[in-house]
Amino acid sequence: MLTLEPALRPRSSRGQFAIALAGGGPLGAFYELGALHAIQEAITGRDLTDFDMYVGVSSGSLLAASLANGFDTTRMGAVLIEGESALVPFSPRVLLQPAVGPYVRRVARLPKAMLNGTKQWLEEPARGVWPAALGVLSTLIPLAALDNGPLEDYLRALFATAHHTDDFRRLRAQLRIVATDLDTGRAAVFGDARHAAIAISRAVIASAALPGLYAPVEIGGRHYVDGALVRTMYASLALEAGCDFVICINPLVPFDASRSKPRRRLAEEGLDMLLGQTFRTLIHSRMQVGMATFRKRFPHADTVLFEPDGTDATMFFTNVFRYGGRHTLAEHAYQCTRRDLRAQIGPFATLLHRHGLDLDRRCLHDRQRTFSTAFHERAARARATTRHLTEALSGLERVLAHRYTRP
Repeated sequence: MLTLEPALRPRSSRGQFAIALAGGGPLGAFYELGALHAIQEAITGRDLTDFDMYVGVSSGSLLAASLANGFDTTRMGAVLIEGESALVPFSPRVLLQPAVGPYVRRVARLPKAMLNGTKQWLEEPARGVWPAALGVLSTLIPLAALDNGPLEDYLRALFATAHHTDDFRRLRAQLRIVATDLDTGRAAVFGDARHAAIAISRAVIASAALPGLYAPVEIGGRHYVDGALVRTMYASLALEAGCDFVICINPLVPFDASRSKPRRRLAEEGLDMLLGQTFRTLIHSRMQVGMATFRKRFPHADTVLFEPDGTDATMFFTNVFRYGGRHTLAEHAYQCTRRDLRAQIGPFATLLHRHGLDLDRRCLHDRQRTFSTAFHERAARARATTRHLTEALSGLERVLAHRYTRP
């Protein structure tokens, strides 16, 4: 679904461009990558890696940081979806490694916790055994199921490759990654003047540290968790910075079971579906409230929002933290975004023209294109380049051999 919010009073001069990405676990990241790839192919005149500002929350922070670092959607797809290892090999283990350390440390605390529980029961036997036992158990439950250290190590290595950086201050564009300060409940914006010295890789895992799944991330003596706890998408950061054209992507929307075919009753689908619908409804309603104020607060800015349709069963009934099937999810998002662009090709093209951009209509109407087409095209170009280089070197060898073997 594509929502266009044209500026009430467009400026005559062209302003800055921005991308704002919300979160949604691995599923959300794969959806956003597929959507971004479709947008990149459709828009001509500006590459997505050449925007002026990037804002990322939770899993969206990984893609925002990658774009700001010069990794286009083809390269990201090659690593995250296609499994190519030209840069730094990516494995599902990076996201799904059990947090063994916290479990071991909690078990080590068992004798002391049992002693404290017994002491509490002896001091207040009238309270019973169970309250004391529950108190002991609560101190032994690990804070996280998975370890976010491998993801940090991977990002640090990826951003250390040639022509990239793990330092906010060395980026060409502005990058803002939002996390939640656990001790205050307020948002922290990494990359701004106060937090510019934090490593980008560290900021990303802090923003994506969903409580219960990943442990809080300590930075400067404070603990940070998932940025979506405060707000779903911080497009306002880009608008407040003066950006006039902002592309927003939100991968999680509530499912409209009343319009699905066949019709489904979510109350009968299980607890995970109930909690999933509740979570999506809460974060989506907050986002709608925020975006409803943008036209009045920022009358000179054009904003566009890409989301799944409310009847998209593929997005709703796939586990948010499922890594398998990533190619299918990226392809699904790619095709849905292309469909949405075609449905509003006229209004979207008009909006783009105000910013000196255009639509590649031929590419957009090519029904044979898939998410992987660009990777195959890139591989063909690489083979052609290698062949030409080999031919050139062979020719040079013949020339040198002829020169030095002449009598």
